[in-house]
This record gives sequence, structure tokens and C-alpha cells, in this order.
Amino acid sequence: MSLLYVNWDVSPEIFNISGFPLKYYGVLFLAGLVLCYTILKSIYKKENLSYQAHDALFSYAFIGILVGARLGHCLFYDFEYYSQHPIEIFLPIQKGPDGAYHFSGYAGLASHGGGIGLIIMLLIYARKFSIKFMTVLDVIAIATPLAGAFIRLGNLMNSEIIGTPSQAPWAFIFRQVDDVPRHPAQLYEAICYFLIFFLVYFIYKKNMFKVGKGFYFGITTLLIFIVRFFVEFIKVDQVDFEKGMSLNMGQILSIPFLFLGIFFIVKSIRDRKETEVS
Repeated sequence: MSLLYVNWDVSPEIFNISGFPLKYYGVLFLAGLVLCYTILKSIYKKENLSYQAHDALFSYAFIGILVGARLGHCLFYDFEYYSQHPIEIFLPIQKGPDGAYHFSGYAGLASHGGGIGLIIMLLIYARKFSIKFMTVLDVIAIATPLAGAFIRLGNLMNSEIIGTPSQAPWAFIFRQVDDVPRHPAQLYEAICYFLIFFLVYFIYKKNMFKVGKGFYFGITTLLIFIVRFFVEFIKVDQVDFEKGMSLNMGQILSIPFLFLGIFFIVKSIRDRKETEVS
């Protein structure tokens, strides 16, 4: 049976030049954003949104996600360390055993923080380009699961956010971590996010709901964080303080997003029914 396990022993670095590594995580993170940006081009055209606004979208989204995800990790998951090393929050460096700083990349990003950072930047973006904020949220939400899928694939390449021990034949042995067969939790999430994207994009292409009413933002938010909430049960605790908790930090932070998603789905359905009656 053990022969069926996936022997995962991938280096997180593609190559390293003079101490500056190019990592799969960074490449996949950027690839996900670029793919979303490309898909959104056709959506912007269909919704009669300006090319200028589309061209600026990548910069706003990239800054919001990166800054929010970084701050989210440092504040929610490892505040004790980063409160003593504040420079490492903002710069991709880390102090080594020799006392000197070394380039490390941003090793620590939290998706909940990335979501909050993205929403804040999109609020600024909507005001800048005079677009209804709810329209921006709906449009971005259609492509967002793709970005999440690529980020989780990056986690897989890093052998991080691993699952609990498993005897399933598809279990992964993360050789960079230990020799224990485990649930590939990152892969579960990535697959789910791809499926969510195809579902939401199908609904959009069929014109089942009008953009700008909050449905796409609501259903994407709800489905992503349902997946996140339940996959957390088979993940190894990311930080020590989560041990013994009935719900870990990822699940606790997911709960407000679940209610937010439900609110916008219900609101958009009610608005549509009222419009049909009138």
C-alpha cells in the first residue's frame, strides 16, 4: 500500500543566483495574478468598464493582496516574533544564526489578511476610477478563486501548510518535512478553488445574476471560506498556540467571511426578486 503514496521531495527553489533564489511560490503567486488579470480583461469589456481601469487593476490588487497577506500572517499567526523583528515584516529578509540579515523572500502570507487588504485597495481603486464599489467586488470575485488555487499550489511546492497523517493511497510524504504519509491539504484546497472558479464563471457566462448586486462576491466568498474552514480540520497546526484549540486561527478568521458571503447572496437574490415583481 505504501508504494501508492506520493513521494514529494521538491526543492522550493527553481534556481539560486548569488544567494537570491527564484522560488516556485513567487512564480505561481505572480502567475495566478496574471491569469486573473487576463480573464478580467474580457469581463471588463463585457461590463463596459474602461481599459484604463483594467490596466491599473493589477497594481492595486497586487499591493493589496501582498501587504494584507503579509500583515495578516505577522499579526495573527506570529505576532510574538515579528513584534521583536518589525523590519522583517516589511522587507524580505531574516536574521540568521550568524546575526546577519539574509534574503529570505516573504516566508509567511495569510489568505485572510490578503482578502482584507484586497478589499481595502479595491475601495480606493473604485473611488479613483469612479466605478461602483459593488461592481468592482463582483467582477474581481469571479476570478479570485484562480489566484487562491495558484497560491495553494505554491504552498505545495514549498511543502508547507501540510495535512495530518493519513493512510489514504493518495497521501503525500513530504520529504522536506518528515517521512510520514499526510493529506495533501494544499492540493485539496487548490482543486476546490479551481472548481469554484469554473462554477462562478459558468454562472456569470449564463447571465444568471447581474454584476454589481453582490451575488458573485457573496458566492465566491462563501464557497472559498467553507472550503478553508473544513480543510483546516486535516491541516497540521501552523503555530504553537493553536494546539488544543477546538477551532484554529484559520477557522476563526473564516467565520466572518462566511456570514459576509451569506449576507450578499441573500441580499442579491432579494433584490432580483423585487426587481422582477416591479
